[in-house]
Amino acid sequence: MMRSMFAGVSGLRNHQVRMDVIGNNIANVNTVGYKTSRVTFADALSQTLRGATAPQGNRGGINPQQVGLGVTLSSIDVLHTPGNLQTTGVNTDLAIQGNGFFILGGEGNQRYYTRAGNFTMDTSGRLVYGNGLQLQGWMANDAGEIQTGGNPQGITLPIGTTIDPQATSEITLTGNLNSSTPDGESFTRNLQVYDSLGNPHTIQIVFTKTAVGQWNWQVQDSATPPTVIDPGATLNFDTFGHLPAGTEATITWTPGPGVEALDITIDFSAISQQHAEDSSVGYKQNGYRMGYLDSYRIDSSGTVIGIFTNGLTKNVAQIAIATFTNPAGLEKLGETMFRTSSNSGEAQINISGVGGAGRITPGALEMSNVDLSQEFTDMIVTQRGFQANSRIITTSDEMLQELVNLKR
Repeated sequence: MMRSMFAGVSGLRNHQVRMDVIGNNIANVNTVGYKTSRVTFADALSQTLRGATAPQGNRGGINPQQVGLGVTLSSIDVLHTPGNLQTTGVNTDLAIQGNGFFILGGEGNQRYYTRAGNFTMDTSGRLVYGNGLQLQGWMANDAGEIQTGGNPQGITLPIGTTIDPQATSEITLTGNLNSSTPDGESFTRNLQVYDSLGNPHTIQIVFTKTAVGQWNWQVQDSATPPTVIDPGATLNFDTFGHLPAGTEATITWTPGPGVEALDITIDFSAISQQHAEDSSVGYKQNGYRMGYLDSYRIDSSGTVIGIFTNGLTKNVAQIAIATFTNPAGLEKLGETMFRTSSNSGEAQINISGVGGAGRITPGALEMSNVDLSQEFTDMIVTQRGFQANSRIITTSDEMLQELVNLKR
């Protein structure tokens, strides 16, 4: 008689655990990066009343007779299915589409892992999680090169850093010179260049039509009257209006005191001479002024890109992604964080989209993967299971009461 009562007690106890898990799932329905859990049951050890016997002669075999002793917890599983992404537009909000976890650095070499990507930047430029732990990755060197072979470290944005100016050394011209321009007529294009201190200067390149398919060029400064920097040479276009590949020239000019002389190679190869209403020449050059780190963005590869006030960009850091052979084996720590266990396997660290790691979606967050319809259904089933097990106890109690009453 007591077996049924203890079986009912085990049912109550374990259904209460299942209800605890369901309640926690529902409570975290809006928790960023939360992964839902489920409970599975298994029958407890059975008491054998009679063992099985094998067939003998004309008599068949007999199955064992066993009475179960209740229910026990089989597992509490964390389901690492993806949650929906919510666009936030915040450049420090990150989500992972696919496998993997963000890595957070704790004290010493302790690492934690999370799917919640709601990071912020503190006053020292560190990218941190809500509890202050620092997002891990690889920092770039001064040239913007990132070596991802070493151990990840905390990502710190170099707020207030600068890019040194670069003097112009190359100019590439593009566009077209009108083939119907009368001989002796000129076309002037202003070009902005930078000296070794990052100061901008304007020079002019003057194209003068001299004959069919021929134009002379010269470079002068923008003073009034202008001073010739380089007398130039003649450009000879073929019958299709093109210049030979590698048509270029190098000019030397000292813009002023206290700066180095500029040696600028001008590439004319992309200029054509064909019929058009007006001559038009564009250009690009490789010089720039000094710039301060003004802002940053994160791309889908997890690269943190610094944006400087002079319009240049430079790689600052690379976010690391950790994957596991058995992510369900990770141990929950609270605050939507996990740590490795003896059954999770070691963290395999890669960059976004490499080695089985998912890709990063910047400006978005992964929401909880809790399915409320499933949780409410499980809650009803669990409540009914708890209720049924309570009936086992009350019914067993009534039967014991009848047994006690036999003495009267």
